[in-house]
Amino acid sequence: MQKRFTEEQIIGVLREAEVDGAVIREVCRKHNITEQTFFRWRNKYGDMTVSDARKLKDLESENARLKKIVAEQMLAIEGLKEIAAKKW
Repeated sequence: MQKRFTEEQIIGVLREAEVDGAVIREVCRKHNITEQTFFRWRNKYGDMTVSDARKLKDLESENARLKKIVAEQMLAIEGLKEIAAKKW
């Protein structure tokens, strides 16, 4: 899935909206995003810096890789149990 905005850009949009007098609706219109997207980003990236966002992205990709490894191991274990259960 290709994303339109990088983490750096998202954090920039959030910082722009934090400026005194900034109207969220106007910031969303300027960047062509919905208010729902803005609030989702704010929940995820609210107090982060750019380096924190990069670390989060790295951790998420590592977590996905580890989950895949665990799933493959579970399949292998189930296969071995099935073979062991058969009577020879």
